[in-house]
Amino acid sequence: MRTTTVDRSLRGSHALPRPRTLIHPGAFNPVRIHSRSARQGRHFRLALQPGASLYDSLVGVLASAGVANASMTLLGGAFSHLDYCTAPPDPAHHRVVAYTEPISAGPAYLIFGNATLGKTDAGGALVHCHAAFCNAGGEPLGGHIIAQTTIIGPSPISVLVTALDGFELRATYDAETNLRLLQPHGAEDHDPA
Repeated sequence: MRTTTVDRSLRGSHALPRPRTLIHPGAFNPVRIHSRSARQGRHFRLALQPGASLYDSLVGVLASAGVANASMTLLGGAFSHLDYCTAPPDPAHHRVVAYTEPISAGPAYLIFGNATLGKTDAGGALVHCHAAFCNAGGEPLGGHIIAQTTIIGPSPISVLVTALDGFELRATYDAETNLRLLQPHGAEDHDPA
């Protein structure tokens, strides 16, 4: 794995440094964005109920509406318990990043988050969520939310949902990053973007 680091020639300057460029270990894929489009969209506003896990709340309500794939925005609210992980550089150098073990933030306040509903390669529901939040001490934190063990707090959390009908998002192995990524599958007759 190679990385290009920050250009240090601007020390003492007010200009921002150039961010590092991450180069993944696998063969470069010239197609940077794999996309699909839907001929119609369904939009929902959910109020996730207290006491349930983020995973069960999202998957259950959306399944009852016939939604198996979606893009979501979490608008803020309290969690009675939140687990998350971050993605620092992979110490084994098999990929650019590797998730940490889950970190307990305990009770936390969600500032903002984005989530995607898709499927595992075995066909089960998968919720992938990144968010910014504060712990009980007010410390700002962020990372990948563990949806199965994160519990909605005493008040409902609002979520805006766009159903992705006509294709599915499936976690499949990506040879360039050496990671499992949610990628669009199906509906090959989509309109090019």
